[in-house]
Amino acid sequence: MIAKLGASARHLLGHDPAGRNLRTYPDDTFIVSYPKSGNTWTRFLVASLIHNEAPMTFLKADKVIPSIDSQSRKYFKSLPRPRVIKSHFPFDQNYKRVIYIVRDPKDVAVSQYHYQIKRKVLQDGHPIDEWIARYVAGDTCPYGSWGENVASWLAARRQNPDFLLLRYEDMIRQTGLELIKIARFFGIDPTPERIQWAISQSTADRMRKLEQKEAGQWESTKDTRKDKFFVRNAKAGEGKATLSPAAIAQIEAAWGPLMRWLGYETAAVSRAHSTEQERGFLEAVLEQPAR
Repeated sequence: MIAKLGASARHLLGHDPAGRNLRTYPDDTFIVSYPKSGNTWTRFLVASLIHNEAPMTFLKADKVIPSIDSQSRKYFKSLPRPRVIKSHFPFDQNYKRVIYIVRDPKDVAVSQYHYQIKRKVLQDGHPIDEWIARYVAGDTCPYGSWGENVASWLAARRQNPDFLLLRYEDMIRQTGLELIKIARFFGIDPTPERIQWAISQSTADRMRKLEQKEAGQWESTKDTRKDKFFVRNAKAGEGKATLSPAAIAQIEAAWGPLMRWLGYETAAVSRAHSTEQERGFLEAVLEQPAR
């Protein structure tokens, strides 16, 4: 009873996490991705691009681009507009302006697996092949599966001018060019100085050093193992290099057509089967009218 009364009081006062109950505005911009797809790095880049008056940190990034699941409704209400907000949710019609980051689901799997070890959800040495089946089913995080999350946004918004799709791999390969796209999406003049500043603030080495300093305070690491980094390799291709053929086959069997549509490599399949899969996927998902 006391717990229920406390929860009711927090809700009435707006102290509960915003989540799906966030009041949105047309000028909000959401940085959205499936977990472990590069959202934290993108948030560092964007925060440094917009707030370029002082060095960026994890704690500062959490304040200026807060996570919809970590900050309260009251906190979001206090933010000056236009707001920039982090989310991992599948498609939400209330998100009018969206930057969506997508990453090869093989790499996402490896990153998420290691993060669950860091969070003590999994033990060291837990068989990743066994875990992959749960990952493909969408049972390893509260935001659905990779395919459900990604396809929900592409089906609804891919042709909308207020939707910017970014691939993590392109951001790694040509960070400056992708950051220019982001700057223009925000209406910011992408001067060389501003772009270089944002990049310098967001290198993997700098973020790992900051993580060591702020791990005990930052929401994503404060209750996790300190012998493992949140910011790990920060590169593309780890899934292909480290996952077993069986694990890769499970991922590609689930999402092969979507992966290929996004430009991700999959194992060779027969042309007839590939064509049938592509047609069925595009008709069912990507050829729906954009909203």
